[in-house]
Amino acid sequence: MKNNFAKNLKELRAVKALPQSRMAKELDIAQQKVSYLENGKTEPDLDTLIAIAKYFAIPIDELVTG
Repeated sequence: MKNNFAKNLKELRAVKALPQSRMAKELDIAQQKVSYLENGKTEPDLDTLIAIAKYFAIPIDELVTG
């Protein structure tokens, strides 16, 4: 999950030209967490995964698997 999720998250954010800081603020998470998620250093907990999927208006499985 880590590699696909990290790649997908980075691509989704890039397509929207969205800075990590803005995404983090809007999701009420630390910017460092966004960075760690995008770099595959950590995996999202369920609440974060749901929040990110809702934020980008995509199904969780698309976020995780691509």
